[in-house]
Amino acid sequence: MANKTLTNNPELAKQRLWVVTELYYPEETSTGYYMTRIAEGLVDSFEVKSICGQPNYSRRGTRAPKRETHNGVDIFRVAGTTLNKNIIVFRLINMLTLGVSTFFRALVSFRPGDKVLVVTTPPSLPFVAAFAALLRGSQYTLLIHDNYPEILVAVGKTHEASLLVSVLNYCNRWLYKHAAKLIAVGRDMKEMLEQKTAGLAPSIDVIQNWAEVEDVRPEPRAENTLLAELGISDKFIFLYAGNMGHPNDLETLIEAAKRLSDVDDIHFIFLGTGVKRPLLVESIASNGLSNITVLNPKPRSAQLVFLNACDVALVSLIPKMRGVSMPSRTYNILAAGKPMLALTDPESELARVIDEDKVGWHLRPGNPDALVSLVRQIYEMRGQLAEFGERARRSAVEKYSLDLAVKKYRAALVP
Repeated sequence: MANKTLTNNPELAKQRLWVVTELYYPEETSTGYYMTRIAEGLVDSFEVKSICGQPNYSRRGTRAPKRETHNGVDIFRVAGTTLNKNIIVFRLINMLTLGVSTFFRALVSFRPGDKVLVVTTPPSLPFVAAFAALLRGSQYTLLIHDNYPEILVAVGKTHEASLLVSVLNYCNRWLYKHAAKLIAVGRDMKEMLEQKTAGLAPSIDVIQNWAEVEDVRPEPRAENTLLAELGISDKFIFLYAGNMGHPNDLETLIEAAKRLSDVDDIHFIFLGTGVKRPLLVESIASNGLSNITVLNPKPRSAQLVFLNACDVALVSLIPKMRGVSMPSRTYNILAAGKPMLALTDPESELARVIDEDKVGWHLRPGNPDALVSLVRQIYEMRGQLAEFGERARRSAVEKYSLDLAVKKYRAALVP
């Protein structure tokens, strides 16, 4: 009887938290992975529930139950199309159908006093969750993975003076005004948000994504099965592992590899997919580049092997991405104890991570001459790279762990 009384006591019951995201378990693509771990990490503080869509990235084709409980989180999967996201019309259809289904599920499910954590991927999702939350008397917090419309300007889909940018900025001001809190994944992003919300004075927290320090760790290069399988264990390897999309400066990396094709000891591995992968494959074929190996994406469970299959890891962003996005792969590169070479704007979160713990080098994107020169310098100092790797691993463990991130989310969301 005592237990029943405690359970029915509203003062002792956990507050309800809704995690609204397109991607969630069993999806392991970055957004799905991070939103799942955040939700599961908060079950000791909240009654956590998730509204999400069906898998449409790494687990595309999997049909998950409409409702299930996984690791303490009650999951509601809404209907929506799962067409090929690489075709823009299909992606828009996916966004529309997901948005309509999510809105009606949220309208039925949200209650006064509930908290809502919604991620900005896809960009329509925060508006759907915000409308439903306001109608139902719930509070919503925005987790900003990408800043719109700035990312559209950076990738050349529109320009700063366009009508689209003006409309999106106006809509964002409304979204920010009514949010309980904004969470940015980088300090540069917080600085951009402070400019965009001038006069609104919202609460903005910075909570970086994290490294999987228990699953990803340094392993002896000489024992790496991927390098042995490829027959390049004797080469000095630069590894690019991740999305090859519009925001990534693949062109500069390709040009640098082309200019270094006469250096027999240096080899590049590109692992992943995206809209720029055909450019990479075409460049290899047209220039007869034997110093580049292209691999298909591998599951998250294979990170321990492929992140250790290099001497230096590569991360690249195009210009104008400062404050717009932060590559989440950065943190598992640190966890693997790998030095990092990044193409990124100065003062970006990526540049700050590299500089603060002295874990690598960064250059402005779009300068193959400077990149070639730096690659040669790194190769010449290859005997000193162990120190960079040790600092990288220490940084991951001490500053970018899941436990630390969950504590920050709990502090941001608990009243």
